[in-house]
Amino acid sequence: MSNTGGYEEYAFIADLYDFVVPYRDRPDIRFFVDAAIDAGSPILEVGCGTGRVLIPTARAGVEVVGLDFSSHMLAVCSERLRQQSTDVQSRVQLVQADMRSFDLARRFNLITLPFRPFQHLLTVPDQRACLETLRAHLADDGRLILDLFNPSLEALANRQEGE
Repeated sequence: MSNTGGYEEYAFIADLYDFVVPYRDRPDIRFFVDAAIDAGSPILEVGCGTGRVLIPTARAGVEVVGLDFSSHMLAVCSERLRQQSTDVQSRVQLVQADMRSFDLARRFNLITLPFRPFQHLLTVPDQRACLETLRAHLADDGRLILDLFNPSLEALANRQEGE
């Protein structure tokens, strides 16, 4: 399971991630926070990155485990978390792990994958491994929210060089 689509190799992304306008200004945070509140603690956020969704979720009073493969992203998230109140910090556990294979020895009411981390998995076997691992961590009546990008194949095929 060494193929990570280059995710871990680009450490500089963690430092810049929160400044990229399409990432910073995504209107999805409220959706994920509301879903976490509705589900109740605990929840698991896979691909938690710098804490863009995780920290507002913890601020809303929900216990959240944030899982990410990148030690660099988790370092930025930890730094951002240290700037929060001790109450918010106490609701968060960060875990470095591969989404294709981990065992947290607990189940969650809600598992989220905000902003498309699933699409780092480039093969069907990797995608299946991830989904099977997530299912093993989902409570019997739990929910999975998976954010996916559905590109316009026509726009991609007709894209001119340099666009």
